[in-house]
Amino acid sequence: MWGLLRGSASFRGLWGARGVSVLGDSVGLVALLLYVQGATGAALAVGMLLLAGDFVPGVFGAFAGVVGDRFDLRRVMVVCELVQGVLTVGMAVVLPPLGVLLVMVAVRGVAAEVFQAASRSAMPALVRDDQLETANSALGVGTNGLEAIGPIVAAGLFLVSDVRGILLIDAVTFFVSAVLLGRLPNIPPSERSSHSVVKDAREGLGYILRTPAIRVIGVGFFAVVAFNGVDDVAMVFLAKDELHGTDSASATLYAGVGIGLIAGFAILARYASRLRMPVLMLLGFAVSSLGNLVTGLAWAIWAALALQVIRGLGIAGIDVGVNTHLQRVVPAHLRSRVFGNLYGAVGVAAGLSYVLGGVLLQHTDARTTFVTAGAGGLVATAVTALGVRRSGGEGRGLRVRR
Repeated sequence: MWGLLRGSASFRGLWGARGVSVLGDSVGLVALLLYVQGATGAALAVGMLLLAGDFVPGVFGAFAGVVGDRFDLRRVMVVCELVQGVLTVGMAVVLPPLGVLLVMVAVRGVAAEVFQAASRSAMPALVRDDQLETANSALGVGTNGLEAIGPIVAAGLFLVSDVRGILLIDAVTFFVSAVLLGRLPNIPPSERSSHSVVKDAREGLGYILRTPAIRVIGVGFFAVVAFNGVDDVAMVFLAKDELHGTDSASATLYAGVGIGLIAGFAILARYASRLRMPVLMLLGFAVSSLGNLVTGLAWAIWAALALQVIRGLGIAGIDVGVNTHLQRVVPAHLRSRVFGNLYGAVGVAAGLSYVLGGVLLQHTDARTTFVTAGAGGLVATAVTALGVRRSGGEGRGLRVRR
């Protein structure tokens, strides 16, 4: 991993930009979650905040990918970071009422959706094919893995600052990321489209639907997230209501997944190339679901933190397995659209999980919600494994590479 970072200035730039941005965003997310929970005291309001950031952008996933396939990927990423930074400054200055805040979060989420599709599509242009596993793992350490640091930083900042100050820090990280991304080489589209945006979006979706090995990954990913995404809503209530934690302790609990991600990505950077990517994906589905299930049985803050580390290990496997596989098998001119559709659908699944899980949380408790989510995710994993076998993935995807 470190050799790749030292040897590739372009990848190092992307890695640094994403690390800075995600660190700030994870701090900002915790601040917004605690702000909405404190202002309303309602699980549904917290769920609506997460819904605005994931479900609404996910609806536009098919179109988000079109942007990356039509324009220079470097410019797309820079503009998206600037848009998110400006919106975050607006949130910090105004601290708008819930309805306005949800709209701002939704618009920022659409920009993030476009960025994610473009950044995943750009990876094969920055590193060699045999470096993709290592590159995706290293990027995970610098992005998702830093979710472990963000909540801890947020916990410390709450001792000396307020929501406005934390959101302004989040905004600065977007601007720093844009500067770093501006130093990347141009990454023009592989093909110039003369079709309408709608036709290009339909073409990307059609490719997924008519390709069984890609379709089963999308459906499985959707199902696992639809069950497990509720942990973002339920976590603060598990920490405060069931485990009687403070704001600082609640923020720290969100670090569990990030700690697991850092460990998982570090391990995968060294060993992921020994496995085919679909099996890594399936292992990730299973481990992440199991992590939520056992979190529902936690008896103390430190125990819940440790169990969420397990979930983070699984998510690292999902991230590297899915992204590397698609970067290799999807044609370059369709890559952003496939990522846009896939992660757009995942965002929709997360949104559904927030709503349905929020309702379950209102009528039961956080423990029941976590156990139900984990059990459902394990069932979805088993069904997905069967689908991979039937789609012909067993021979190509589930065999250990010698």
